[in-house]
Amino acid sequence: MDGPSDEDNSSQKSSETLLDPLQENVKAIGVLTSGGDAQGMNAAVRAVVRMGIYVGTKVYFIHEGYQGMVDGGDHIVEAKWENVSSILQMGGTVIGSARCKEFRTHEGRLRAAYNLVKYGITNLCVIGGDGSLTGANHFREDWQGLLKELTDDGKIDEETADKYSHLNIVGMVGSIDNDFCGTDMTIGTDSALHRIIEVVDAIMTTAQSHQRTFVLEVMGRHCGYLALVSALACGADWVFLPEKPPADGWEDHLCRKLSKNRAGKKRLNIIIISEGAIDCHNNPITSDMIKDLVVKRLGYDTRVTILGHVQRGGTPSAFDRILASRMGIEAVLALLEASPETPACVVSLSGNQAVRLPLMECVQMTIAVQKAMDEKRFDDAVKLRGRSFENNLNVYKALSHMKISALPPPTPFSVAVLNVGAPAAGMNAAVRSAVRLGISEGHKMLAVTDGFDGFMNGQIKEIKWGDVGGWTGQGGSLLGTKRTLPVNNLKAIAEQIRLHKINALLLIGGFEAYLGLLELLAGRAKYDEFCIPMVMVPATVSNNVPGSDFSVGADTALNAIADTCDRIKQSASGTKRRVFIIETMGGYCGYLASMSGLSAGADISYIFEENFDIQELQANVRHLTAKMKTSVQRGLVLRNERCSENYTTDFIYQLYSEEGKGIFDCRKNVLGHMQQGGSPSPFDRNFGTKIAAKAMQWISDKVNVYYRQGEGRVFANSHDSACLLGMRRRTLVFQPVSELRDITDFKHRIPKEQWWMDLRPMMKILAKYNVDFDMPIAGKIEHLRQNGTFESRNTIAI
Repeated sequence: MDGPSDEDNSSQKSSETLLDPLQENVKAIGVLTSGGDAQGMNAAVRAVVRMGIYVGTKVYFIHEGYQGMVDGGDHIVEAKWENVSSILQMGGTVIGSARCKEFRTHEGRLRAAYNLVKYGITNLCVIGGDGSLTGANHFREDWQGLLKELTDDGKIDEETADKYSHLNIVGMVGSIDNDFCGTDMTIGTDSALHRIIEVVDAIMTTAQSHQRTFVLEVMGRHCGYLALVSALACGADWVFLPEKPPADGWEDHLCRKLSKNRAGKKRLNIIIISEGAIDCHNNPITSDMIKDLVVKRLGYDTRVTILGHVQRGGTPSAFDRILASRMGIEAVLALLEASPETPACVVSLSGNQAVRLPLMECVQMTIAVQKAMDEKRFDDAVKLRGRSFENNLNVYKALSHMKISALPPPTPFSVAVLNVGAPAAGMNAAVRSAVRLGISEGHKMLAVTDGFDGFMNGQIKEIKWGDVGGWTGQGGSLLGTKRTLPVNNLKAIAEQIRLHKINALLLIGGFEAYLGLLELLAGRAKYDEFCIPMVMVPATVSNNVPGSDFSVGADTALNAIADTCDRIKQSASGTKRRVFIIETMGGYCGYLASMSGLSAGADISYIFEENFDIQELQANVRHLTAKMKTSVQRGLVLRNERCSENYTTDFIYQLYSEEGKGIFDCRKNVLGHMQQGGSPSPFDRNFGTKIAAKAMQWISDKVNVYYRQGEGRVFANSHDSACLLGMRRRTLVFQPVSELRDITDFKHRIPKEQWWMDLRPMMKILAKYNVDFDMPIAGKIEHLRQNGTFESRNTIAI
């Protein structure tokens, strides 16, 4: 890997010089942000600019969105590498965004086309909402006619018109509402959820002190995603959504539920309402209406909080930075591969995959949702939003309220839940979800404290619905967790299973939980008590569990690291020429170091999975030395805690300090256990809740399948009765743990292959290293089904 030369970092020529389209065979990329701003837009702009420069294409900023395209002049400026430095952590959009009525007119689009042709821009990357992307598609459809008109008017010649006869469009959706069909998440949504949850967590403390009811209004004029997921993430008592309005008589139902919760000694009530909430007759429901209802009917001290544009502000989350960076790189690749026959596409997220979808298919699906709501076909509206939205809604309904009248008869099954390994944020959300769903299925739920230590000592007791109230936002493990493995205590654990008549087991934890499940599975040969359905939910900051792309807790750790890196980089703003060496957790797994490097804009990250030597360390020093000669005079180096036995954090610090003498100085930070602490992120709360709910549904199915009525017991001895539930590419998959052995590096406690390694070249490209970026196949455009899922499975995993 070679660093940049001094020449690469020299000052560039003025960007005011126009490209002569007849002299240079370059079809440049223009990038603009349009419509409302969203956190993460700057990360997307940065990725487009740097990937464009990496592949040798000129990239132009189009300031102030379509207005800048129409006005031209100083609004269209060539982007240089350093222009996008230090913007990764900034909210909003540094190139500006504006609504533009002129662009909707033929004359406005004609001026815009002329301005683009002057700069040789025939590749357009648009970051905005559905309106902005639809406008881009109309512009593309008009392009040839606009060029003909410019030719007829003598503004361009026929050779120029022929050379730039096709306009390629790729969109990225930047919208905090997550209201665009065809993508699991839009840029800015996760950051908006962070702002909402920060407020909810703060409100809950004061509400508990005074026994108050809070009505919290969040954004989402036509889409209830923010309201729904924040309700899931904080365990709200009620949520109002435009896609699923309450039935007639909702006022009575709401008041009954609030009064019942108070009677159950719950000191606060949280009601979340989307700004576009309606009733089943399409009449608006407002936050003030709800407040007046609660005060009049129940007499509760009730307050309204309207978050407004707070949700758009602040620093983008680690998730949004990574998402926007991946989308920006994929957008450039899509533009380079586009032909005149390629339709305008939008880069979307499906699971952990970046996919390309026809822009207008997504727009039409988004319009269809609104039409369904207007026609009061609310069930159709929910389905059209996509499977993720529908699953969120179903899980919220199952967990928010225990309906005694709707509970099935008690089953003969007892299910035990325990945490194993190191604590991870989101564990408590997973336990709450499992307990409540199990109770709603009619099972007796048992809580095991202190992992396998507590199991063998009989620290097992029944846990009720109300016992897990308020657990969603709590960090750590309220059940208690230890790293002890069961292998030396199988007899004692088997005895506790027999005494408590446990019929199924749910383990929530990291690599120790995986090893423990394998040991319990092996114990079936000696103890029949282990012949019960057993399932594991991965929860560890290290994200090193085989069989799952994500683990509960890893996102919270990434945000902690990204936030710390932001603060460290900011401290260098007044002290130039400084390099920071930061050590992250993760054991031998380089996930945290790699993904936080991508989200924090690190110059390099050292991990165990990617071998490095002294020559590479020296090349990295030269890279930073060259960087210090530019206007960006600070560096960030991340090191996974066990990336090398000999190249320790101290060694790297001393090497950089020595080699950088007279050019830059160094500082080092070992982040330590702060990465495990704090309140769980919205992603971890939501992921923990949904994955544990799915695990409990699996348990309910298995205990019924393996129940021997004559013996009054559950007996499961097949390999698929001991599974790990993990996210694999796009779906949650149950995998027999016996089949995961072959893909596990037990010595280093990591999977043998890890999906995020494919993202490593991206980080290096964005840090200006000369690396090979080989794509396995050409990207293909997929298509949407009517339920919002995808038809094709051929996509690039970046």
